[in-house]
Amino acid sequence: MLRLRDKVAKVPGIADLTTSVKPGIPAYAVRLKPDAVRELGLTTTQLAASLRSFVNGDVATWWTSPDGEQVEVLVRLPVTQRERIDQMRALPVAFSRDGAAIPLEAVADIEAVFNPDVIRRQNLQRREAIFAGVHGRPSGDVGKDVQALVDATVLPPGYSFDIGGATKEQEDAFTAMLAAMALAVIFIYIVLASQFGSFLQPIAIMASLPLALIGVMLALLFWNSTLNVFSMIGLVMLMGLVTKNAILLVDFANQARKAGASVADALLQAGLTRMRPIMMTTGAMVFGMLPLALALNDGGEIQAPMGRAIIGGVITSTLLTLVVVPVIYSFVVRERKAVDHAAAAPAASGATQPVPADRH
Repeated sequence: MLRLRDKVAKVPGIADLTTSVKPGIPAYAVRLKPDAVRELGLTTTQLAASLRSFVNGDVATWWTSPDGEQVEVLVRLPVTQRERIDQMRALPVAFSRDGAAIPLEAVADIEAVFNPDVIRRQNLQRREAIFAGVHGRPSGDVGKDVQALVDATVLPPGYSFDIGGATKEQEDAFTAMLAAMALAVIFIYIVLASQFGSFLQPIAIMASLPLALIGVMLALLFWNSTLNVFSMIGLVMLMGLVTKNAILLVDFANQARKAGASVADALLQAGLTRMRPIMMTTGAMVFGMLPLALALNDGGEIQAPMGRAIIGGVITSTLLTLVVVPVIYSFVVRERKAVDHAAAAPAASGATQPVPADRH
């Protein structure tokens, strides 16, 4: 434990390192000899009962005082005969067959030990812990270094590591956030596919989702922030925010195509018409999240990564959505129209065949 503590202390970013290992309370351990067990049949329970009678005493009987009160009669050795260890070694704890007393030193060894001040348990097993804080480095980087150190340490049989604390909670939170993001993408696709009646058009809309990740990473890098729980919450919020702009473009383009416009004209009309509301909603979101991102109040630095992630994701997704989504939409729609024309061509060619007139 102490060697591992020294190794952990050398990890960059570790601060306020403490352990649960304490010097303990000095005590003496009485260990029964194997010969006494074989020859006398003496057990540790019998030996402990004998020593307890000498030191703590046993209630031999009760005495009734003149006023009728019951008083315990405790029988034990006088204090002068149980002050030193050499006196304990001479105490008779068993008897041979001929009735001779057998002292304690003949059947057991007395060793000086240190008993733990507090016995800590986890899952019904004793444990010792190393506690440390983080300063000057992201907790995730420090946790990776500590995990690598733990993986490189070989423990004796019966010992195992269990890393907990804020590092474990952060890993669990990241796992839950990734699962939430995956479910959000799945449900967004299902809703869009049902609303637009197509399995391909939602792909053009959801192309804006990875575009938001670019802005998130750039914003966190610009503000020197880390990818933590709050920035992951901002990512989940972006799942619904960034698809809104693409939905406006695709929906207006579909309406223009139904009116008879070509794909290029429909996309041009959608971009010109929806540009202003898209930029207004993006600006409102950016300026609304700016106080949170700047962390102007006390303790705001904790939640600031969420606002920074949202600002960066909204800006980049808005700018890139106006380019990427129309390109993907035109490709998807053109592919569908090509298939429709290919299916309709044989029918059209076979429907009307010029028949030469009979000259006879």
